[in-house]
Amino acid sequence: MQIFEVLELKEFPYMTTKEVHEGNTVKDVLNSHNEENVFLLVDHDLNRIWTWNGSKSSFKLQIYGGILARKLRQQLRLFYRVYSLNIFSIEDPKYQEILDKDLGGGKAQPVGAEEFVKSRYDTNVRLDIIVSTDINVKKAFDFIDEVPKPEGFERKFFIVGGNIFTEEENVESFIKEEKIVKKPLKLGILNNGFTFFYDDLYSTRLIINERKIQGLELYTKKTEKSKAQVLNLKIPIFQEEKFSKKGEMKSLIDAFEIPSELPETKEE
Repeated sequence: MQIFEVLELKEFPYMTTKEVHEGNTVKDVLNSHNEENVFLLVDHDLNRIWTWNGSKSSFKLQIYGGILARKLRQQLRLFYRVYSLNIFSIEDPKYQEILDKDLGGGKAQPVGAEEFVKSRYDTNVRLDIIVSTDINVKKAFDFIDEVPKPEGFERKFFIVGGNIFTEEENVESFIKEEKIVKKPLKLGILNNGFTFFYDDLYSTRLIINERKIQGLELYTKKTEKSKAQVLNLKIPIFQEEKFSKKGEMKSLIDAFEIPSELPETKEE
């Protein structure tokens, strides 16, 4: 296994990699001491390139990591596929298996400036990320829920296919116990875009699968629960009407009951 650290440069191409030689196994590098870093792991056993984003790494480094992973793949003549290691929880056996792998040499080389071509945007280049208009909402939900939630944060809202959702707690009764299950609750339809320029409460996470944007999650720190009850979006939301409401059955029966006497009407 080879590991490359993603580094930022002040001049074009603004990014590079440096091979990590310290340590004996992957767990010596991917740990709490490197939470602000981004690493690329070249797995020669599985022909995979794993991207690993530290929990405190900057958005810019994460973007650079994705670009450099593609450059590594081109360098290895496309025999390797790029995967995210962050889709696994720390306790996942697959994640632990990778952590236990030995570090060693290999044919991958640090990505240099010569591998970038300085040019204007080429409209003929295939787009890497697709904003799909025919997204399968249920499949998007399933994939988003498979991605581990960040520790110390609570998901307040998530946006899928132009709709905004929150999570509603439901109590499900079993034979021996009751279990609280969170299910998506649709709040409405987003009409226009939105910004978070002056919002310090919400952290966002963009979920992408097979180059298609699945959804956008909005998180708050668990310690700020009392502060972040209201989402102040500067856009209109079309509220979904609910046609069914809970009520007493007796009230419904009384409404249809024929009275024994009709009320008297006054003659004019």
